[in-house]
Amino acid sequence: MDKKLRKKWLVYAVSGILLIGFGLSLLGESIILKITENSFLHWFGLGTMALAVIFAGLSFFGQAVVFKGQIDQDKKRD
Repeated sequence: MDKKLRKKWLVYAVSGILLIGFGLSLLGESIILKITENSFLHWFGLGTMALAVIFAGLSFFGQAVVFKGQIDQDKKRD
């Protein structure tokens, strides 16, 4: 059980960090598009997608924190 939980924790933590970073990169691109005065739909669409990716990353990372808490609880019981 502990090995499965550790693997889930690792996958969720790394995925969350990668998604947050990718979302921030997309947000930066959206800001650049807005500054260069591209059409509203281009930068707004990319910015909206960036926020969705950032929040997905936060959700994954939050779930990793839950798994880490479960791992720590299991260690205290032993």
